[in-house]
Amino acid sequence: MTPQQPFVIAGGGVGGLTAALALAQIGRPSLLFERASAFREVGAGLQLSPNASRILRKLGVLDALMDLAVAPKYVRLRRGADGADLARVPFDDAEKRWGAPYLVVHRADLLAALVDRARSENLITISNDSALTGFIQDEKGVAVTYRFDGEFRRASGAALIGADGVRSMTRTRLIQGVADQPAYTGHTAWRTILPAAGLPEAFLRPVANLWFGERAHLVHYPLRGGSIVNVVALVEDAWRGEAESDMEFWDNEGDRRFLMNRFKDWCGEARELIGAGETWLRWPLFDRPPLDSWSRGRVALLGDAAHPMLPYLAQGAAQAIEDAAALAAAVAANEHDPAAALSQYSAARAARARRVQEAARAQGQIYHLAGFKAFARDAALRLSTPGLLRGRQDWLYAQ
Repeated sequence: MTPQQPFVIAGGGVGGLTAALALAQIGRPSLLFERASAFREVGAGLQLSPNASRILRKLGVLDALMDLAVAPKYVRLRRGADGADLARVPFDDAEKRWGAPYLVVHRADLLAALVDRARSENLITISNDSALTGFIQDEKGVAVTYRFDGEFRRASGAALIGADGVRSMTRTRLIQGVADQPAYTGHTAWRTILPAAGLPEAFLRPVANLWFGERAHLVHYPLRGGSIVNVVALVEDAWRGEAESDMEFWDNEGDRRFLMNRFKDWCGEARELIGAGETWLRWPLFDRPPLDSWSRGRVALLGDAAHPMLPYLAQGAAQAIEDAAALAAAVAANEHDPAAALSQYSAARAARARRVQEAARAQGQIYHLAGFKAFARDAALRLSTPGLLRGRQDWLYAQ
């Protein structure tokens, strides 16, 4: 039997690693190229909703996370100005309702679990310090060039999966449109991790907290068994950066004074939490236009390369994980035709991902309302039952 050509995967983030694992589960090899020299402990917390944790369980990844993850009992919705409770959305029955748990984890813990699982698979080859620089395709496969140790090298495979983020080289070369370039959204996420020691007990409860304010909102929840607290402040601002480093996700330290001033009119409890953060990393949020198709022949996009997600539904990682599962299903259904598999994958996922993208953008507007519109939002939340609020997540989580 002739050995199968590997799938080439550009990007060793959550989407790329999950895609490699999903392909290995159906017996397909992959070559994964990651530009970073090592998988570092970067990032902060993320939410693994049931639509994602269900897939990670099937891939044998979820068990490695359970001791480090926190399962919030509910999401507590509050008003930033005075700390008033608006509503609670229960998640303690997520397993029963959606067939998988709702978890919050540190991104580094998820990445480590994916890397460990991938390295245990002999069908997956990982190459760090390897940035893809170009590709060509024909009816027989794809050939890629990549830079390793200062030298340009080549590799080939059955197809190329661009899981290389919002600034995707794969997407830029595949789409080739000026209007398709990443654009700053006018929103910025500020992130910090706080040690639990010394924080009020209220901040350590297994609850995901969401505070609403004018042109800003605040999210926090405990991680790693309550030993640390993840805090994210999302604000609208006039940032206009052009340097490539400004688009890095986690490496830009922001001016803490800006953040303190931005939340100076919020209630004391919220300001106390923000003030506890000594170092804040500033993450400008970028977007790209929706695509009708994510594939061209033997090349396809995945995760943020295909559909950048604003974080207002906490679905960035989850949708990349959904992509990976759909990709493997399409490859299994079109075993000898990679181009047809990628076309089927794109058709199966594009409409769903676009809906989530649009819902996330709309949710951000709701979080940041002011004046009468904010009053109406708060009143509607107070009149809604917990069951009604939870039921609104069914379309997203019950996949």
